This record gives sequence, structure tokens and C-alpha cells, in this order.
Amino acid sequence: MEALRGLAILLLFQAAGEGVAHGLSLPFPGPVIGLVLLLGGLSWRLVREPVSAAADVLLAHLSLLFVPVGVGVIVHLDLVARFGLQLMAVIVVSTWIGMAVTALVLRRLLKEDGAHE
Repeated sequence: MEALRGLAILLLFQAAGEGVAHGLSLPFPGPVIGLVLLLGGLSWRLVREPVSAAADVLLAHLSLLFVPVGVGVIVHLDLVARFGLQLMAVIVVSTWIGMAVTALVLRRLLKEDGAHE
């Protein structure tokens, strides 16, 4: 029951983000705005505990979320065959960039944390 409440809270934050994005004509996707709102909401125990329960359930069944991707690849196998090398290059480069940016941010945060001690 707690997980369902958490899922409902997640959907409410996503809907709130969509409402803010459309209402203010922002160039950001609604779900991204909803995640920022959720980040603030996680400081409240009333939000944090149900969302934690929902996250546990979703993480336990994470592998099921890859089924639609696999089906999409099979359905569009001709596109994968035609643009496979370009797709692979984009995936490798974007993964590398994401890891590099994460490492740089972590290094900067750790330097700032050490300066305050």
C-alpha cells in the first residue's frame, strides 16, 4: 500500500512539473521540472517514505523496463542495421561524456567539501 502511495506521489510530481512547464511556457520537459520539485519534496517525511517504498519496488523489477526497448530494437531492426555504427558511436561518446562530467563534478564537490573542514 505504501508503494502505491509513493507511485501516486511520483505521478503527482510529474503532473505538477508538466503543469508548470506548460503554464509558464518553459523550454524544459515537465518530468524534469517534476524531478526538481520532487527533490525539494523529499525533505518531508510524508513524501520521502512512500517514494522510498515505490523506488524499492521499481528497482526490484527494473529488468522489466528493458522489455519495451528490446521490442523496439527488434521492430526497427532495419534502422539498427543501417545506422548501427553511428548509434554505437553516439552511445559510446555520450556515455564517456556523461562519466567525465560526473567525475569532474564529483572532484569539484569533494574539493569544496574538504575546504570547509
